[in-house]
Amino acid sequence: MGILWVANSHDEDGWWAMGAKGDQAKGKVKEAAGSLIGDKDLESEGKADQAAGEVKEKVEGAKDKIEEVIDKTKEALRGK
Repeated sequence: MGILWVANSHDEDGWWAMGAKGDQAKGKVKEAAGSLIGDKDLESEGKADQAAGEVKEKVEGAKDKIEEVIDKTKEALRGK
């Protein structure tokens, strides 16, 4: 059995924050547990956690692309 590595960090206020993949994994566990025990609320909460993780992943990707464009623009302006 493998080990799932979940990246996490602390936000600016010092609270523990789970990364996008961690949210998705947590959601899958909740959804499966809810399905197994017949708890529709837990199952729905798991689906919501997965969706939140997917959104967070997309936002992080967009942020990275924006930072890349800013860096390239700064480099271009320095070259003039």
